[in-house]
Amino acid sequence: MESKLIISKRFEISEIDPRIYGSFIEHMGRAVYEGIYQPGHPSANEQGFRQDVIELVKELNIPLIRYPGGNFLSGYNWEDGVGPKEQRPKRLDLAWRSLETNEVGMHEFANWIELIDSQINMAVNLGTRGIDEARNLVEYCNFEGGTYWSEQRKQHGQEKPFGIKTWCLGNEMDGPWQIGHKTADEYGRLAEEAGKAMKLVDDSIELVLCGSSSSHMPTFGDWELTVLDHAYDQIDYLSLHQYYGNPDDDLENYLARSLDMEEFIQGVVAICDSVKAKKHSKKQINLSFDEWNIWYHSNEHDEQVKPWQVAPPLLEDHYNFEDALLLGCLLITLLKHSDRVKIACLAQLVNVIAPIMTEAEGKAWRQTIFYPFMHVSNYGRGTVLTPIIDAPTYKTKDFDAVPYLETIAVLNKEKNEVIIFAVNRGKETMKFSVETTDFAIKKIIEFTEMTDFDIKETNTADKERVKPKYSDRYEVTDGGLSIELAPLSWNMIRCEL
Repeated sequence: MESKLIISKRFEISEIDPRIYGSFIEHMGRAVYEGIYQPGHPSANEQGFRQDVIELVKELNIPLIRYPGGNFLSGYNWEDGVGPKEQRPKRLDLAWRSLETNEVGMHEFANWIELIDSQINMAVNLGTRGIDEARNLVEYCNFEGGTYWSEQRKQHGQEKPFGIKTWCLGNEMDGPWQIGHKTADEYGRLAEEAGKAMKLVDDSIELVLCGSSSSHMPTFGDWELTVLDHAYDQIDYLSLHQYYGNPDDDLENYLARSLDMEEFIQGVVAICDSVKAKKHSKKQINLSFDEWNIWYHSNEHDEQVKPWQVAPPLLEDHYNFEDALLLGCLLITLLKHSDRVKIACLAQLVNVIAPIMTEAEGKAWRQTIFYPFMHVSNYGRGTVLTPIIDAPTYKTKDFDAVPYLETIAVLNKEKNEVIIFAVNRGKETMKFSVETTDFAIKKIIEFTEMTDFDIKETNTADKERVKPKYSDRYEVTDGGLSIELAPLSWNMIRCEL
């Protein structure tokens, strides 16, 4: 099987916004408690944060983390998570039917964010709360001082503002499962007025409006048109959420799911631009794909979890090798649309459908999906080049023409490198040629592949089997490349120009 990628410096999709490599921490399951925060654990620092988790998070080089939810957000009072810990109330979390101790709140999370060298993508509750609470939170976090909420922040130990720049206006408000679920008109009006008040407090912030919680919602399309019609002038991004799974155990169809993500993005872009045209606006709304991942392994287990526990094990998917391959395809899809997808959040980061898992009394360890995300987040920095791809295709029950090759190239001008990410969806070795039209490849710096595993192979705390290795199956030819992509493989090729 043969395939070709043609790239040119003259044809660019977009400069990559680093926030496309964001992630997500929600107060649910063991994401916060026993995830990032566990006083008494052998690795815990003096603040109670697990240092072993911090080190793994740093490997992923994540610039932005969405917080504090998720479905949890729609019943959350942010005031419960500030002030002396001993005075904070314990609350029922109705979203996940758990107990929330509020040991970790705004200040603690901000401290953790500083430890991992990231930024907060803060979310405001527009389910059970509204305009007043949202603008108060912006004042608490971002106003210099001399007002009620900014002085409260100082009394709680934070003299300087947190300076949070990216804010989400609620979570999945289109979903009937959501506490405070609203119609599109109800949410659109509330988001418009909340956003207006928030920007009056701090006009430097950027706002994310809730789009559909999946492309398969019965209200998809109509929801976007309505909420954008209300809030277009106040907001900067529209959100998308989508999760993928392989419950039918159909590998070929599963690895094609990135085509569904691509169709979703294209559809939402079209809707945003139609509202722009209707309003005769010069403002472009970009996208925040602020929940995406693979989620299906843990569904049966979660049905058995007893309610009203602190940090019960929820959504603890144990990922296998085929999940890593699909995640690679999804990352490439996001990069292909980096002209409009400026923010994306892998949901989530620790324990809950996550690349990092922890044992309460033991180790933190890397799941199979850790590595494709680590490769792209660390090396996919710069400008995405428009790919011209020639590859054979196959047909599945849901998709008519699935390319065996999924690939994209990123030009890092500062380092004088081109980085190629590629997935071979096929079960045969692929002869992959890279042709450059206006620059030459001098040498391969690194060719890393994940391949030759059983598709159901997983990692554990004691056995990290599914991980990358180096390949030497390449040749630099006339300034281009001739590469062998192994069957069912994730590949990263770093090239010096």
